[in-house]
Amino acid sequence: METVIANPVKVNKVRKSLYWTFGLLPIIAGLDKYLNFLTDWEKYIKAFEGIIPVSLKTFMMIVGAIEIIAGIVVFIIPRIGAFIVALWLACIVIVLVAGMNYYDVAARDLVMAVSAFCLGKLYSYKLKGNKEKAVLK
Repeated sequence: METVIANPVKVNKVRKSLYWTFGLLPIIAGLDKYLNFLTDWEKYIKAFEGIIPVSLKTFMMIVGAIEIIAGIVVFIIPRIGAFIVALWLACIVIVLVAGMNYYDVAARDLVMAVSAFCLGKLYSYKLKGNKEKAVLK
């Protein structure tokens, strides 16, 4: 594995901001699948009505539960949870593109998936060293 010299204070600031983002955001979005306060979530999967074996509302409630669990996993085991969130967001991108709609949301979710992947990579490294320099291994 490649060794990189980095400032651990700066690395930790980036790590923590992404940690809170990808811990809280899935939980908030997951809870909103039950409330529909932020948006009407069912509109994003309307193209799949009839294909999904349950009602759109029930499906989105299942999605919400999964998102809440993913956010909790980020808080408990960030190096694994971040990759779960990245994969989940990538799946959302595929669904949005397959539905031939909401390309703007798909683009945003793709950027978020890449960011969540980066969080997973940051938590995969071990920081060793002093405050000025650290070795990422």
